[in-house]
Amino acid sequence: MEKNIFRRADSAYIPTMIDTAPSPTHPDFAPGSVWLAGAGPGDPSLLTLAALHALQTADVILHDALVAPEILALAPARTRLIATGKRAGGAQTPQLAINAHLIALAQQNLRVLRLKGGDPFIFGRGGEECLALAAASIPHRVIPGISAGIGAASAAMLPITHRGVARSVLFATGETGETGPQVDFARLAQAADTLVLYMARNSIASIAATLIAAGRNADDPVAFLLDATTPRQHIIHTTLAQAGRCARDLTTEATLIIIGPVVALSALLTPAAPHALPLTRAQEA
Repeated sequence: MEKNIFRRADSAYIPTMIDTAPSPTHPDFAPGSVWLAGAGPGDPSLLTLAALHALQTADVILHDALVAPEILALAPARTRLIATGKRAGGAQTPQLAINAHLIALAQQNLRVLRLKGGDPFIFGRGGEECLALAAASIPHRVIPGISAGIGAASAAMLPITHRGVARSVLFATGETGETGPQVDFARLAQAADTLVLYMARNSIASIAATLIAAGRNADDPVAFLLDATTPRQHIIHTTLAQAGRCARDLTTEATLIIIGPVVALSALLTPAAPHALPLTRAQEA
């Protein structure tokens, strides 16, 4: 049986065909069911085998905006691709509409894949979609993915925990509502040595001010991880006091922000790692 596997050459991901026997470990992707799969932080080689199996078996894929095009290219040409992204300040697909679409497609006896960046249950609204599917009696399963908060940091040679430097880490969303950040960052300022922030590019200025006012060191190192694990990957280093200024010029949605003393370690680890991300330092006015 032929399967579409990928290899990397000259910073491009090139599908290649190899002969392989069907794996007895993969469950049957039955018509009329929905699978929620994590696509990982961006690099197709970081997909799990189960996620690749789902990509190549699904009849229709509803994918988030942050799923790398190199990953979508692994789906067969016959597969229907439906973009259901949520861009900050841009196009939005209401969550209730996504839930309804998943249910309707499954009821058409299709194999439906909901493909998300990172992991479906870490700021991916996978729980909401599973609740809707369960209420509609739609068979479903979840395929875990490497969360961006872990995969992007490791690819950047940035250990989010390190003995003697950081023994605790906290993951939070910087997504804002009508009245600002929905997370009580004043309460979290001293809650962990390392803070990993998702979807915080547009709110980092107010978040940083809150953290500093609550006692977090204004000189805490901060890393912006941009398009991590992809050929477009990049790191910007700054401080908590300058984080808001640094974020103003960023354009990519694929931004992860890490705060804490461990950030300084990446500069020490990167020179010995030829495939690590390039380091730059934000200019301070």
